[in-house]
Amino acid sequence: MNIRDTFSLWGPTSLAVLLTASLLSPAYAQPADEQADSQPQEQVQEQQTQEQSAEASQEQAQEISIDAVDSAAQVADQDELPRGHFRLPETGDVIGERYTVVVEDPKQTLIDIARRHNIGYEEIRMANPGVSLWVPGAGTEVVIPAQYILPPAPREGVVVNLSELRLYYYPADKPGIVETYPVSVGREEFATPVGITRTTVKVKDPAWAPPASMRREAAERGEPAPSVVPPGPNNPLGEHAILLAMPSYLIHGTNRPDGVGMRVSRGCIRMYPEDIKSLYERLPSGTQVNLMDAPFKAGYAADGTLFVQSFPQLEENVEGFEPLLNALERVTELTDSDVEIDAERIQRAVEAPDGQFIALFGPQAPEPEPEPVELIDELKLRAATDGDKDA
Repeated sequence: MNIRDTFSLWGPTSLAVLLTASLLSPAYAQPADEQADSQPQEQVQEQQTQEQSAEASQEQAQEISIDAVDSAAQVADQDELPRGHFRLPETGDVIGERYTVVVEDPKQTLIDIARRHNIGYEEIRMANPGVSLWVPGAGTEVVIPAQYILPPAPREGVVVNLSELRLYYYPADKPGIVETYPVSVGREEFATPVGITRTTVKVKDPAWAPPASMRREAAERGEPAPSVVPPGPNNPLGEHAILLAMPSYLIHGTNRPDGVGMRVSRGCIRMYPEDIKSLYERLPSGTQVNLMDAPFKAGYAADGTLFVQSFPQLEENVEGFEPLLNALERVTELTDSDVEIDAERIQRAVEAPDGQFIALFGPQAPEPEPEPVELIDELKLRAATDGDKDA
């Protein structure tokens, strides 16, 4: 797989600037000098979603955010967990459940519903291919794909599965809990790198310095960008930022939450405002962050069913990678030699990556189809038998 996994730590100058900024004034998440020209940065203006009516959904963003924060804070009883929290299974690799909701408000978009249920843009789109993103309509049944196979990585710290567009957090102080949230990652020309790093400085209400290259591009379009974007509604970093131990990469919020769950950033990990706020308050500095790319996942449910799940692979990691071979090897690792697996089902999952759960083996797996009977051979056999009788 074509990956980039060599990271440099913050230099003394950069670290001093970040520490000073975080303690004394709004922090600059990026250095404003010309050296930032070649490094991935967040855009001043977020990439518009493909539908022209995206701006209409923005008018509801503040109301949705309040609802989402309320739902994240509510714990009805001891058996319920906050938004994004799941108990780790005693056996197996599957958490959550897939369910449906019915649209009641005709003004609700599919993206509004996704945010309420801790789901990202691509997740909700792939789970509801026949439903309009912007006008699903009252009475429409919407699938919420809130069931996940834990990624194939050590269950510690933060794990970001780039192809899945989802972050997992295993809090050290709650060993029986895993948290998961939808995220945005870098688009192809600003791909988020693969490798292991750690969190460093946390910054509340960060200021943002667009890189020189972005300012030049904006000037060429006749839209000069400011050298510094102060904290506020126009800041693409949102209200919370967690710096990583690599220059120019952060986990942060956003002022355009309708893009969460897409490949739209300049390399950073972007989260819903309510999710980054919750993580910011609880994630210790120095926590390991594993940036990985596993477009195909396989794992067992508690009842022994082996499920697989496949996502569109990131273009930058295609070279030298054989998706079907990787999927077959992953399934082989998890099954005994005497277990018969339908390879065609694995192939279909790889060739049509839509994030859906597919049961390969176990109680929830479909019964194998009976071998087709060759009608011609049966007719020949019957004719031969009839001929013998005549003789």
